[in-house]
Amino acid sequence: MEVASLLPLTTARLTLRLFTPGDAEDLYAYQSLPSVARYLYRPVHTRERSEQVAAERAAQTAWRDDGDKLALAVCRRDEPGVLGEVSLALAVARAAQAEIGWTLAPGHQGHGYATEAASALAGFAFGTLGVHRLYARLDVENTGSVRVCERLGVRREAHLVENDLDGDRWGSEYIYAALSADLGAHVLHDHRRTRRLPGPHPAGVRPLLP
Repeated sequence: MEVASLLPLTTARLTLRLFTPGDAEDLYAYQSLPSVARYLYRPVHTRERSEQVAAERAAQTAWRDDGDKLALAVCRRDEPGVLGEVSLALAVARAAQAEIGWTLAPGHQGHGYATEAASALAGFAFGTLGVHRLYARLDVENTGSVRVCERLGVRREAHLVENDLDGDRWGSEYIYAALSADLGAHVLHDHRRTRRLPGPHPAGVRPLLP
């Protein structure tokens, strides 16, 4: 499946669209922050890396094989600029298992944008992409993303203790997940209210994305 024709998505306040190479500076503004990189278990982005990632994400529109990825820029409908991102990664295509992630610039946290964007993307995953099970991996210290998962109504399936290294720090993770049947009544209702805009596209959860 090619998803470009199904995008962008909109919610009451937000537009979720494909990244463009022109988003590199906005991407760099938050992906270069240690406070953001901490929960993604990777180094901060350089400006050059942000340019590369923006270009790569602009071209990621396939959804059919293990490892396919989709990253959408989260933007306010009434203002220019990128607030953050939401992402899906197709972990196991045959079993329709996908990972969801989100990252928001610190200056835009605390307004419910992550929950709004993640709910819309979950509805899209279940209702349009045919995902059977959606899961999120997050550092146990990432309390903001824990709250997002709880608001979405997903269950905590696992607590992995010191399962990875973040530099010199042992990191522990929660696994949250939901089946389409679990979340269907909630997110699919919201998804039906999420509009796909016609016409051409406009010029910290630990995701499987760079």
